[in-house]
Amino acid sequence: MFRFEDITYLYLLAVIPVLALLRFMLTRAQKKRLKKFGDPQLVRQLMPDVSRWRPLVKFWLLQAALALIIVMLARPQFGTRISHEKRQGIETLIAMDISNSMLAEDVTPSRLDRCKMMVENLVDNFTDDKIGLIVFAGDAFIQLPITSDYVSAKMFLSDIQPSMITTQGTDIALAISKAQNSFTQEENIGKAIIVITDGEDHEGKAVEAAKEAKNKGMRVYVLGVGSDGGAPIPDGNGGYMKDRSGNTVMTRLNQDMCRQIAQAGGGAYIHVDNNSDAQRQLDNELAKLAKKETESTVFSEYDEQFQAVCILALLLLIAELCILECKNPLLKNVRFFKGKRRYSSAMTMLMLMTAISANAQNDRDYIREGNRNFRSGKFAEAEVSYRKSMEKNPRNPQAAYNLGNALFAQKKDSAAVVAYESGVQLETSAIRKSMGYHNMGVVCQSHKMYSEAIEAYKNALRLNPKDDEARYNLELCKKQQKNQQNKQNQDKQDQKKDDNGKDQKKDQQKEQQKQDKDKQQQKQDKNKMSKENAEQLLNAAIQQEKNTQKRMKDKMQQPRSRQLDKNW
Repeated sequence: MFRFEDITYLYLLAVIPVLALLRFMLTRAQKKRLKKFGDPQLVRQLMPDVSRWRPLVKFWLLQAALALIIVMLARPQFGTRISHEKRQGIETLIAMDISNSMLAEDVTPSRLDRCKMMVENLVDNFTDDKIGLIVFAGDAFIQLPITSDYVSAKMFLSDIQPSMITTQGTDIALAISKAQNSFTQEENIGKAIIVITDGEDHEGKAVEAAKEAKNKGMRVYVLGVGSDGGAPIPDGNGGYMKDRSGNTVMTRLNQDMCRQIAQAGGGAYIHVDNNSDAQRQLDNELAKLAKKETESTVFSEYDEQFQAVCILALLLLIAELCILECKNPLLKNVRFFKGKRRYSSAMTMLMLMTAISANAQNDRDYIREGNRNFRSGKFAEAEVSYRKSMEKNPRNPQAAYNLGNALFAQKKDSAAVVAYESGVQLETSAIRKSMGYHNMGVVCQSHKMYSEAIEAYKNALRLNPKDDEARYNLELCKKQQKNQQNKQNQDKQDQKKDDNGKDQKKDQQKEQQKQDKDKQQQKQDKNKMSKENAEQLLNAAIQQEKNTQKRMKDKMQQPRSRQLDKNW
């Protein structure tokens, strides 16, 4: 892949045609002055050592060197580099309450906005620590897996709203449990869970979850947001939320609950009244945790290539210095630049050699060509280039991997999986092989092939345990697979109920037919059956019909999802 870091410098290339135009005008004026001395042919014979083409060649060599210097200033970059940085810090997971009660405005501008500002300040103070983000209400989700990318943390932070979670309420225990399973496998490193909430725990068991986290070597810190007096919760329509009885809901900060959770988790409770004071207290608490030197994988997609451009510019300048404007007495009989026919022949040979060298592309050239097309969104052309690269070198894993990307971009998912499989088989680098498995998992996950996606993500994590995105997708696939299985089981139950209903209907029809037959028989055998017996038979049929309908009603009742008494 190729790019310029400072593309603004490329505007200086406009100087090249301006200088060429200026030289053309100066050369033309010089010819006019020479004509005043006499016939141009005669004047040329009077100056046998003056070359017609040498000044032109020297000028264009200088022009090319100037262009390369401008390109060098623009900092050309090419290729992919993976570096490993060693950092000494802790791991921190922030669990942010985004239930509806966080919309209360007893603190300005609101509890949720105050939380966002608090987290943003916290991220700004981190340097070598790792951070993760969990959002919770009645349910909990990993918004950002634990990482050293603070820019991504701020980006995810800006999009957080209560509408992200449909199941409202406040389940602090679930958030703490989710955080426990989201840390890395590093040992002897401080691990902190920072819960930012108003303390309204509707589900309970938060203290028990905090104790469990403490037993696992983690510390739970609670930041309480809100006031003791409380405030109503805006409903988004100009009014305030009401409970089932029609009363306006007043939400208050439960500081006692927050203190209990922090004490059980071996951490500290901090009331966020002033962001600066709360930040200072939290920094002091986190500074007590043990720090360990960890290695973070940093992907730098581009590497500097200005050195090669600089070498070319120096060579052109050296060549320009070596060429004299007048003919060299030592090379008097060697006439490189005399005669239009010889000059044309030399230029033709040069162009031919350039064309031959351009056509003699190797597999790396085709990969670079494919990368340019891929960046421009020309995925079909990129696919062709990558396939040509594989024809040149079928053992090139990068071509296979890039081909998979081009196919995936064109929604040719089955072919993309085949390309990724070929790439991981050829690849020798564990990191690149992990990337191939990772992409295979993404393709399978998009088609709801959760078993295959789970296996691919597992292979990616075996090769690169620090791939937090693969770890997150693995957990998400497991959850989606479970939901899929539950839905299939539910569909089977519904189908079974439908079949039972059909069977019952058939039984009813048979029973009705039997009753009709009995009635017909009753008409034929009036002398054999009395009126009382007929009424008893009819009553029995009616009672059987009622029992059948009652059984069908009981079977058709579906289990209801749990209803929260409090949706804030």
